[in-house]
Amino acid sequence: MFDWQAYLNAFYLMLVFAFAGWLFSVYKRNVTVVDSMWSLFFLLATIVYIFHENGLTDRNTLLIGMVLIWSLRLSVYLSWRNRGPHEDHRYQAIRRNNEPHFWLKSLYIVFGLQAVLAWIVSLPLLGISVSSAPLNWLDLAGFALWFAGFAWAAIADWQLTRFKAQAANHGRVLDSGLWRYCRHPNYFGECLLWWGFYLMALGVGAWWSIIGPLLMTLLLLKVSGVALLEKDIGERRPGYADYMRRTNAFIPGKPKSGGQ
Repeated sequence: MFDWQAYLNAFYLMLVFAFAGWLFSVYKRNVTVVDSMWSLFFLLATIVYIFHENGLTDRNTLLIGMVLIWSLRLSVYLSWRNRGPHEDHRYQAIRRNNEPHFWLKSLYIVFGLQAVLAWIVSLPLLGISVSSAPLNWLDLAGFALWFAGFAWAAIADWQLTRFKAQAANHGRVLDSGLWRYCRHPNYFGECLLWWGFYLMALGVGAWWSIIGPLLMTLLLLKVSGVALLEKDIGERRPGYADYMRRTNAFIPGKPKSGGQ
């Protein structure tokens, strides 16, 4: 069942949240805050979806727990990583390309766009929450895949944080731990967990929500994830070209000849 009213109500709330974030970014003259907001869009949407229809059923209790843990972990991590007065280099480039009046344009180029994308990606969360059916094996399979993705991304972020904390690693490339098997294990983990959400949605007949994980996969691979990060990373890290040659980009695999 597709609940248009719940879906639209969530969109309105996400737009309000995006507007508040934009106001804060204008005050700070820094749009990097949108990174910290990204996962919170989904938490807001999930709350709307759950309490608009069925409340805290067994499935919805599991869902809100999953979204809460994932969204807060990612938001806190990104807030800590992006702390400081300087705008992320990605947003600096967007700012340069959209002057004059970027402060106004960022309302729709950055914040509005993020809200719309999150709204579309959230479709599996809508599909899960509006069902009153009992838990089934696809819920368990989806939770297992979600947990694997969540753990993979969290461990990858932790390993990268430890690596960057050592001054001797400045300008070097992390190629150990999970980063030995693919260049973007954090993005791979994020992708897995969204397909976990989709398995749960599929278990209650919400097959139509597949657009959510498909869009997330596209974003991670071709838009704001791998493609954007690697656009100029070779200029900032001389050893990255060799790392690319011997390490898979997204799906983990054994390092090619020349790896350690």
